[in-house]
Amino acid sequence: CDLLDKASVDALVAKTRRLGILVVTAGLSPSMGDGIRIFNVNLPGMAYVLDAFERILCADSVAVCFASIAGHIFVPTDSHVLKLIDDPLSPTIVQDLIDVGVDITDSDAAYGYSKHGVIRLCRKRAAIWGERGARIMSLSPGIVDTAMGDLEFRNQPAMEDLVAATPLKRVGTAGEVAAAVDFLTSSKASFITGIDLLVDGGIISTM
Repeated sequence: CDLLDKASVDALVAKTRRLGILVVTAGLSPSMGDGIRIFNVNLPGMAYVLDAFERILCADSVAVCFASIAGHIFVPTDSHVLKLIDDPLSPTIVQDLIDVGVDITDSDAAYGYSKHGVIRLCRKRAAIWGERGARIMSLSPGIVDTAMGDLEFRNQPAMEDLVAATPLKRVGTAGEVAAAVDFLTSSKASFITGIDLLVDGGIISTM
């Protein structure tokens, strides 16, 4: 479905009798459009999906929402910005961010701030989900060998520098990220919620 089409998301929820595992990987990277669209898909779109599926939460429901290492790099220090990011379903969020000085038209900034918002969103929703016996967390991949990753390598020369700075000295694989998701959604992680798991080869530890 289209995360920005509420009717599309609602239709998906309507077809779901019981929420078992929800993994939201949908998102746009900096090379995939203008900043405002990237931001809207990554954060308000994610928030609407969670909002819609919360209607059918039950004991043992679990969600993993994809964030990014960019969410650990673009960390707002302005309390006004954080307050706005923490209200992703506000119809004026983009203009409000522009009004407080965030250049949300810049694709890199839009990506970073939106992914930081996803991390905060999952952390804050953990209490609501926990009341229903459900778990929710975010996952932040590093540089991973995917079609999206290849696009960024072609458009962002700094990607090579990030790989060089990664302690494990390589890109990750989609299988390694999937394995982390498999763990987080399994009974082995039954006491884990409200966190962001970095699957980044250690790159954030060097920053």
